[in-house]
Amino acid sequence: MNLFEAIADLAKRKTWPVLFTFLGLGVIFLGGFQWALAVTNTEQFCISCHEMEENVFKEYRDTIHYANRTGVRATCPDCHVPRQWQHMVVRKIQASNELLHKVLGTIDTPEKFERKRLELARHVWEAMKKTDSRECRNCHNFNSMDFTRQGIRAFDFHERGFAQNKTCIDCHKGIAHTLPRGMTVADDSSHMQ
Repeated sequence: MNLFEAIADLAKRKTWPVLFTFLGLGVIFLGGFQWALAVTNTEQFCISCHEMEENVFKEYRDTIHYANRTGVRATCPDCHVPRQWQHMVVRKIQASNELLHKVLGTIDTPEKFERKRLELARHVWEAMKKTDSRECRNCHNFNSMDFTRQGIRAFDFHERGFAQNKTCIDCHKGIAHTLPRGMTVADDSSHMQ
């Protein structure tokens, strides 16, 4: 039975109300799902819990990703949520673990957060490494970089980094958030020597 025959069969059985009801419910469900994704992809949502607002958001406001000469701002979702739909949904599912820890109070004080900072940072760095710093590339496209307009040091590091198949996070840890206490980017073995 092809699609037209199936539709004709439904018309004969007078099942149009059921079909339209399911179609309407499907549209409402998909619309609600898209709305939920959009709402949870805002900086306002990210900092709605005090753990984020009082810790990482405060330090982020002192970085070049928050305020710079061009006025281009990267928000929390720009760096932590993939733009491609399938990757975004996976990230949202992973975020349910963060909600669990919100309820458990795992990092609900600055002291608890600082004790977990290195572990949390390593999770983010590992995820970014696995995706070849996909979220960085939402704004920073290597093919669009004019290395001749960069400083000598940046030019040298980028040239060597690309030759060694490095990804953004290999060298740019701490660019938007404070590194864990006592750690420098060079302390990490993946940093370029």
